[in-house]
Amino acid sequence: MFDHVMSVLNIWGSLKRFLAQNRERSGWLMLVSSLAVLFGVLVIAAGAGAMHISASKIIQILMNLIHLGDVDMVSQAETAVFLNIRLPRVLFGAIAGAALAAAGAAMQGLFRNPLADPGLIGVSSGAALAAVATIIFWTTIASGVSADFLPYVLPVMAMVGGICAVFIVYRLAVKDGVVHVATMLLAGVALNALVGAFIGLAFFMADDQQLRDINFWMLGSLASARWSIMLPVVICALIPLVFISMQARTLNAFLLGEREAHYLGFNVEKSKRFLLLLAAALTGGIVAFAGMIGFIGLVVPHIIRMIIGPDHRWLLPNAMVLGATLMVLADLLARTAVVPAELPLGVVTSALGAPFFIWLLSSGKARMSG
Repeated sequence: MFDHVMSVLNIWGSLKRFLAQNRERSGWLMLVSSLAVLFGVLVIAAGAGAMHISASKIIQILMNLIHLGDVDMVSQAETAVFLNIRLPRVLFGAIAGAALAAAGAAMQGLFRNPLADPGLIGVSSGAALAAVATIIFWTTIASGVSADFLPYVLPVMAMVGGICAVFIVYRLAVKDGVVHVATMLLAGVALNALVGAFIGLAFFMADDQQLRDINFWMLGSLASARWSIMLPVVICALIPLVFISMQARTLNAFLLGEREAHYLGFNVEKSKRFLLLLAAALTGGIVAFAGMIGFIGLVVPHIIRMIIGPDHRWLLPNAMVLGATLMVLADLLARTAVVPAELPLGVVTSALGAPFFIWLLSSGKARMSG
């Protein structure tokens, strides 16, 4: 086992040295190879489960959708499971991972802090508090909502809670029209602590069923994935992803410092507000539908930065692809490790991400420069 570990570390070191010789070539190389790996992971995850569906059958099902396949090669049960359960789940997982990784990369670039993650600005804790309150007072809330809208009440309330938390943190950090990053960090820490106290109080007030619902939501899961939520997920995640990808030059300028970014011609305050809005939208949209999922936004940008450096032109797209891959893999492990039960996704991502991040800290690699 030790020999295998040393071999992997040697390969990792050789890969880093090779890619460091040419940042642009390494960016393209990693992006193309990562997309190929992501495609393979999506196929594997879509086929794995209580009913195994082979890659050839997946291709056949997709061909049947455009009337080019042989419908007799796959059963109706396999088609239904793949199209209605597996496919929306793996796509949702990929979008969620990409969104959290991109938000984490943006936060680390904006704050010039390798420990920054999407939850630092309060969006995750605000969404959690709103979701917990919704679960506890569900009977009162549901009585005034139409049956068609009931499945969306919890995600909408969570998203509103996340937005309100970010607004509070932002207002606390603004003085004389200038957003002070250090103040924002402290305000986020304070708000997270305050929200934690309220959530603890909510645990004390909740009954057994509410406790189970709260725990399931706060530990994260992609079990809610279905086609009916894909449109709001696309609006909340894919659209901000496009805009955040266009902020690579701005984030590169912020790495030099706010004053230097201003001298380079960037509107620093406007850029900070826009980046915060995008990060909050990405994180809030995913947390609203999937619950609390940790470490993707914190660890993934570090991995990419270690391999190809801090240039956000390559860091952002590669982080999105790697985040999508790791999220789908984590969800695959969560739903297959203890069949027929399902592990909380947040537990899996934390269990995998925390040891890696500890290694980053102990090896002195958790830094902002490449």
